Formats: sequence, C-alpha cells, structure tokens
Amino acid sequence: MSDDAGLNWSRNIRYSAERIVAPTTVDELREVVAASASVKALGSRHSFTRIADTTGTLVSTAELDLPIQVDAAQRRVRVGGGVRYGELAQELDRQGWALANLASLPHISLAGAVSTGTHGSGVANRSLAAAVTGLELVTSTGDLVRLSETDETFYGAVVGLGALGIVTTVELAIEPTFEVAQTVYENVPVEAVRKAFDVIAASAYSVSFFTTFREDMYVDQVWRKERTDAAATPIPAALRDREASGARHPLPGVSAASCTVQGGKAGRWLDRLPHFRLEFTPSNGEELQSEFLLPIADAVAAFDAVRELADRLKPVLQVCEVRTIAGDELWLSPSSGRDSVAFHFTWTADEAGVAEVLPELEAALAPFDARPHWGKVFTPRDPAQLYPRWADFVALQRELDPRGAFVNDYLRALGL
Repeated sequence: MSDDAGLNWSRNIRYSAERIVAPTTVDELREVVAASASVKALGSRHSFTRIADTTGTLVSTAELDLPIQVDAAQRRVRVGGGVRYGELAQELDRQGWALANLASLPHISLAGAVSTGTHGSGVANRSLAAAVTGLELVTSTGDLVRLSETDETFYGAVVGLGALGIVTTVELAIEPTFEVAQTVYENVPVEAVRKAFDVIAASAYSVSFFTTFREDMYVDQVWRKERTDAAATPIPAALRDREASGARHPLPGVSAASCTVQGGKAGRWLDRLPHFRLEFTPSNGEELQSEFLLPIADAVAAFDAVRELADRLKPVLQVCEVRTIAGDELWLSPSSGRDSVAFHFTWTADEAGVAEVLPELEAALAPFDARPHWGKVFTPRDPAQLYPRWADFVALQRELDPRGAFVNDYLRALGL
C-alpha cells in the first residue's frame, strides 16, 4: 500500500494502526480477525472521524474475491462490502438493474456507507442502508455470521458502526434500470424556499438545496433530479425562470467538470443521482464535514436557526446542503423512525475554527432532536437520548464481539 494508506480521505486523520492488511479470501480475513487483539475495517476512508481507527490491525476488504451476483427473480444483488457504489452501479446497469438511491459521491464503499447510515435524497427515498436485505460479517472470534430481514437483530446490525464485525458481503434490493434528468436552479429567494419547502422538496425524485449563507436573500442553488419514467411534476413557482445558464458545482466559482450532467438532459440513473462523477475526484479533500438529521416537519424552523448563526459559520463554511430522507426501521440509522431532513455542512480544513463554532450549531439544532451522521464531525453525546434501541444495540455488540476487538476510543466515547 502507498505511504498515504494510513490517512483518511480528507487527510485530517492519521490512523493509529500497527498494520494495514488486505486479505483476498474470507478465510484469510477470518484468520486475521481472530488473531488480532484490536481490529477495524477500513473502507474508502471517506470519514472525518476516528470511527474506523484502531491501534491494532486495519483491514481493507476491497481485495476480497467476492463477485457481484444478481438474483433477477428476487430482485436482489449480492456484493462484497468493499466494493464502491459506482462500480456496483455500472455492473447493475449493464445487466438492466438499478439501486433506488445513491449518495452524492459514488466513490464510497458499500459497507462503510451502510454502517454509518449514509444516504441520498428524496422525500420518498430511504437511506442506502435501508436497501440492505442481508449481510454477512466476520465477528471477533473469526466466525462468519449471516443475517437477513427475518432476523430481529438484522435491524440493529445494518448500521453497525463497525462495532459488530467486518462486513464481507451485502445483499441489496434492486429494481429495473431507469433514467434521470437533472436541472439546477440558482439564486432562489430565501422566503420563497421557506414558504414552499415541502413543495420544492417533493417536486422531483431527488432534491438538494445548497446555500453558503453569504447572501441572506437567496438560496444559492436547488438541484432537482427527475425520473423520466414517472409522471412529470410542475416546476414549483419559486424555481421558475431561475434555471442555471450552464453546469454548476455546489461550491461557488469551482469548475463543474467533476459534476454529473445537468441542464435537464436525461441519462442513466448512476450518472445523475450522485452529484459527482465516478471518474473524477470531486475535490482535493481539503475539507471537513458535519451533518445532522432531524424531523422533516422541523425543516424550516431548523433552517431559520442555522441562518441565525450565519455570521459565525461563514469563516469556516464552504457550503451547506439540505436534503430529505424517508424514514426507516434500522436501530441506529439517523433517519430511523422518522421522515427526515439533513443539514450537511462542508467546512474548510480549519479544525480549530470548526471546533469553535460546532457546539453553537449543535445547540441551535438540539431542540429538534438532531442526530449526527456517524462518520462526520460532531460532539459525542449519549446516543440513548436519540436512539430508542441503543441499549439493544449495546447488547448486540457484546454478543457479537465478546472480547471487544472492534471497540475503539470513538465508540467508547459513545458508551460502548
């Protein structure tokens, strides 16, 4: 592996592991895990916290010899957890299939994204983890455990924070391939967005709002992704005559070369649902990220609360993205039990500056029971206050990892 193998994507974390290994078979992985006092899985490294850190062995599953297997009759796909979403999407589309949703980055690995509750956007679209119908993981004793929707503990294991074992394979629900047309609108009046947030958010299959809070009168951009096989929805009045004159990047003044095709031109689902193209590195990684999910009914009130902090956020904020996610039943999913709205903050790489304003932001969102994204920067708090099944998850963790091999300092700070 390269000299940078011990760094995360944004280069704000240097892992503490004694070694990094990449087994090629599940049996080899089982031996590595069973022999390691402390071990964690390492995905695509697109995490801004030490959730994947360990002082022992880091294991990449990207080299496991696990083919992508489509079961057309059951509408399922079985795939290795170390595979990136963009790579899976290409193979699915080649065979005439699709996933219902994708995150903004197709570069992330399945197991890493699912284990932290990562999501895309859409009032009727659930998180990536909610598409999981089965998984296999190697526990700290070296055993291979299989879980499916018929197992009660399955719903606690999917968003497992890397605390239960190393995920080898994931089974996902699929559907026939489809096309999407993406259109960007810009300089949308804030008051129009506040009054019609629900209408705009539901006006397409996937909708994202981007704002820098530098101009109090406008939301910088609104990205609408429409399925061409669905009945057309009228463009909301707030967006009429505000279509961008060319391709746009979410960050002002940045080239849109790495972004997926816009301008209302239809294309494959995998080429439109993400914001960024697989063949490009979306940025140089010089950033930090935080994200908080709260009930969708509180979207406008929470937006107003964040706007009140605009002057404090501006020095370290690159852009804020607001998206919606349908609720699910997974114990530790940030959208568990409630239809949600997510406030995603892309910060500058100024760790000290972000650390200074983050408590104020969290305090402003606390009245809405905001749940932080597990892989992004936040101040640890008692998860039992946010997740009704937290005690059940702790019990499951003790059962599957009796020797605590997967528990690191990040998880201990959460009470594991």
